[in-house]
Amino acid sequence: MASREEIFEGVQEALVEALGVDDDEVTPEATLVNDLGAESIDFLDVFFRLEKTFDIKIPREELSPEDIFTNPDYVKDGLINAAGMAELQKRMPFADLSAMGDNPKAQDFSNILTVDHLVRFIEQKLEEK
Repeated sequence: MASREEIFEGVQEALVEALGVDDDEVTPEATLVNDLGAESIDFLDVFFRLEKTFDIKIPREELSPEDIFTNPDYVKDGLINAAGMAELQKRMPFADLSAMGDNPKAQDFSNILTVDHLVRFIEQKLEEK
């Protein structure tokens, strides 16, 4: 199995190639959207590159659970309720959702994903292999 450093390097390379950023910008705490400028279309390219690099499959809903954000059982008036947050945490145990604060806006979700979240996600996928 790859070391955490090797996984970081693979994630870093995928993000540099997909987003056109410099490798020194891809730090563990960098957010994919706010810091690295990823847009929704970029995520498909990033997922593809990660799949090739690590020989894994990444179902889109594992890193981009949009069905939660459109479900009225989980979101009301643009805010993710406790049930929605619980479902997000269940599906994304690698992510620190506390960054969303006390009033988690569905539209802000993609702003909290960091490079470290991707590294932890890849670690989890490789352990499942």
